[in-house]
Amino acid sequence: MAAIHDTFELPPDKAALHRRAVHLEWWTVAFFVVAITALAVVLGQSQAMKAAWVEDILALAPPIAFLIADRFRNRPVDDEHPYGHHRSVAIAFLASALALLVLGGYILIESVLRLVQGERPPIGLIEVFGHTLWLGWPMIAVLLATMVPAILLGRAKTKLAAQLHDKVLYADAEMNRADWLTAGAAVLGILGIGAGLWWADAVAAIIISADIVRDGLRTTRTAVADLMDRQPRTVTDNQPHPLPAQLTELALSQPWVTDAWIRLREEGHVFVGEVLIVPKSGTDDLVEKLDRLSHLLRDADWRMHDIAVMPVLEIH
Repeated sequence: MAAIHDTFELPPDKAALHRRAVHLEWWTVAFFVVAITALAVVLGQSQAMKAAWVEDILALAPPIAFLIADRFRNRPVDDEHPYGHHRSVAIAFLASALALLVLGGYILIESVLRLVQGERPPIGLIEVFGHTLWLGWPMIAVLLATMVPAILLGRAKTKLAAQLHDKVLYADAEMNRADWLTAGAAVLGILGIGAGLWWADAVAAIIISADIVRDGLRTTRTAVADLMDRQPRTVTDNQPHPLPAQLTELALSQPWVTDAWIRLREEGHVFVGEVLIVPKSGTDDLVEKLDRLSHLLRDADWRMHDIAVMPVLEIH
């Protein structure tokens, strides 16, 4: 009896990597909860500081989306969902992308208005253990403290995202990269205010929010395209995935196959699709050959989760 679909999504080695990714995302949530709280304590009136704080709040969206999707993607096929629940990953990807785009746009507009209006954000004084300090120093200290964990988390997730073909995880890694860049820009903005450059804070906030909007536009475009069944793309550089061509070549290598055509689409981590085969005239045991080819194609790459092989007279 031919298997209609796999009962699992990831092979054992990839499942182990996925568990590591889940642990990383929980650590990410914990880190940003602490970072958001620390930034809120020293927030002050700086627009750049506010942008960095909002970006840290936004940075919770991708890991939370990843963890929610993880609860749904492996649910078994049922009558209402004959293709499974793999697209929960794509939906999570779109949700995190929209969060970046909308809130990044809000900060950008607000920062531009403050720059045009010439607002001069005050950074006051704070008393710590009986000593009076310029509030800018605690701000800078908190921002610098958040940079190192963001760098380490982002690098770890980038590697895992490529290995797991996980675009939500990669979007989260990009968010971590944007977060430490944001912290650096905010530090420069605060130092600018301290040096008497009132416009430095708004300029830093504009740079930060523009980077958020750029990431939001790119990830939203990718997420929508995936939901519209665009041909599969690689995770890290968003280029056409080589697997369809590889599978076509594999099908054409069979001695009984005259021509072949394949189309695939992404369902979260995995690919599904159809293969049209033109068999040679007089091919014996065609059903058995088609069944063996189906298994051969699915075994060629762990991403191939569900593929239908159909014989046709010709391919136009």
